[in-house]
Amino acid sequence: MAVFQVKTLCETTRNQLSGAIAKMEEFLNGHSLADLNTDNDEAMDEFYKGYLADTRHLLVFSDVAYEKLGVALRRPNFNVEYAEKVLYEVYHSSVNAFFYPKHECYSEDGRYAYTGQDAIRFRKKPVRAVRDLTIELSKVFEVLRDDLAYYETDYITQKRMQGDKV
Repeated sequence: MAVFQVKTLCETTRNQLSGAIAKMEEFLNGHSLADLNTDNDEAMDEFYKGYLADTRHLLVFSDVAYEKLGVALRRPNFNVEYAEKVLYEVYHSSVNAFFYPKHECYSEDGRYAYTGQDAIRFRKKPVRAVRDLTIELSKVFEVLRDDLAYYETDYITQKRMQGDKV
């Protein structure tokens, strides 16, 4: 990719991550397990524990990626190799962490992607705040997934052809 394309992609990715980070921080700072599970249902307790753990992990991955993109953009001479590596990491850490959460509290159902409905399906019916956050984040991470799809396959292939380890 051309230098200006990579730099622009770094800037837009960083802006997208900034919004997602702000939403996750606001949610995690404002909600606790007791707030979410007001019925003291044991099954829902496990669901929310998993959801909160996955959200904290996603926040950390996104925050690290945000900082690395900042470093790439602040360098006096823009280093395309470093920037592409960071974009690859964003795809494989943040984007994948959102769409494939460890505790599988929700998943993406591709059948709904083209119907105008939300493609996120929850394993159990969550409270409104959890649903709203997840749907908002899905919009951000769908854009990132589309923007960074190149780094899923082509970037790896290019590096392997050059004899680099990825």
